[in-house]
Amino acid sequence: MSHDINELRSEIDKIDLGLLDLIEQRMAVSRKIGICKREMGKDILDTSREADKLASLQANAGFESREYIDDIYRTIFEVSRDHQKKPCFGLLGRTLGHSYSPQIHSLFTSDYSYTLIEREPEELDELFASRIYGGFNVTIPYKKEAFARCDVTDGASTETGSVNTVVFGEDGKIYGYNTDYYGFMYMLRSSGIDPSGKKCLILGTGGAACAVLYGLKTMNAGDIKSCDLETEINYSNVYDICKDAQIIVNCTPVGMYPKVDGCVIDLDKFSCLEAVADVVYNPSRTKLLQEASKRGLKTAGGLSMLVAQAYKSSRFFVGDNEGAEMIDEAAEEAIAGVVRKLESQMRNITIIGMPGCGKSMLARRLAARTGRPLVDLDAAYTEKIGETPAETIKAKGEEAFRLNETEVAKEYLVKSGMIISCGGGIVTQPRNDFYLKCNSNVIYLDRPLEMLASKDRPLTQANGVEKLYEQRHARYEELADIRISLDRFESKTDFFNEAVKIINKGGVSL
Repeated sequence: MSHDINELRSEIDKIDLGLLDLIEQRMAVSRKIGICKREMGKDILDTSREADKLASLQANAGFESREYIDDIYRTIFEVSRDHQKKPCFGLLGRTLGHSYSPQIHSLFTSDYSYTLIEREPEELDELFASRIYGGFNVTIPYKKEAFARCDVTDGASTETGSVNTVVFGEDGKIYGYNTDYYGFMYMLRSSGIDPSGKKCLILGTGGAACAVLYGLKTMNAGDIKSCDLETEINYSNVYDICKDAQIIVNCTPVGMYPKVDGCVIDLDKFSCLEAVADVVYNPSRTKLLQEASKRGLKTAGGLSMLVAQAYKSSRFFVGDNEGAEMIDEAAEEAIAGVVRKLESQMRNITIIGMPGCGKSMLARRLAARTGRPLVDLDAAYTEKIGETPAETIKAKGEEAFRLNETEVAKEYLVKSGMIISCGGGIVTQPRNDFYLKCNSNVIYLDRPLEMLASKDRPLTQANGVEKLYEQRHARYEELADIRISLDRFESKTDFFNEAVKIINKGGVSL
């Protein structure tokens, strides 16, 4: 045969992944054009523009595709118009950067589009008066500003003085809601944390803390205290005044990406502590939560709060106020499904295991299958340090290599959505544990010792594979979320397909 059909199909798969990225980008730009048309009072359909565009595309198309361009782009224009016609909601803030909110709302409903709305304080009056949007979620620093501009507010908003969901009603009134408190209550319930009658400590006094306070009261918490830098209870006296706290909730940005090393409080000084919650959702396992897990405490991370509050907001956006107020078991399962999907997407897939076990090969194939960025930490080490790990070990010793390795590893492991292959000995340094776990699903690739390669691996050659395995195996097991234990296969493809099954079974969607 002149061509290998599997290679050709692999080439098509790569092209399709690229097309999906381009289609996503095009639809995003189309949504923005729709917003501009609303602002300018223009119709969505522009027949002359579409005709000129089609003529230009056909003139520039290659010979393989030219005869299909008309059909392809008429379909693209149609779906683009449909996208522009949808009611548009969004997230209002001053500086937003990246946000998962558009994706979260799209997973709950296709009834509206969702965009990011960045405004300076002096632009808020114009925004609220324009009614270009059907409404929006509100993040810092505008939750209290939004509250002041609403004609009607719900009980949670009135109690907290904070609105995170705005809806422009058909009656001309501006309605304000606070859904953050519900998100927080869902976060606790889904993690098996019951604050009823418990002594609770809230760290921080900002908008999130107000919603958390309201949520704790709604869940019948016992004594609730708040701590901040300059409040009556602060970080110099909190260990004396609140030493009997049973539940701690972090509402500060300490520990948030990219400054992930921060931990706002010393958990060892709370002898009655049962659970710790953190509203930070990136990284998914903050240092505070990992410290709590080490002590056997229940933990809850902020992603479930983000998703749950978005669900409640989405019901208000589509006019389903009853569904927003009476969230049933099916709705909460839908919330849990979105949390799982996002968590799987946001976390890195980080592969650990013995030197020569096939980590790099597995990582390359996973990256090709998923379209995720690929990082081989040994290659990243060479690029950053200017020499290979083997060269550092031979010239300067293992300790120098391990210090460098940590600096390289933490640069990548704190990021999101990547495929990362680690050096075999990364688990030998406990300081790496936090970085491995903070934003990754850690996969331990366990292969028979006789299959491990040792070429260009000085530690394996010096110590012997059996000794290294004895030293490291328990650490691999300790850190792994998923273990892949596979023997020989006829081909790398068969091996990869079996590994994918195990990873999917472990709750990571590929």
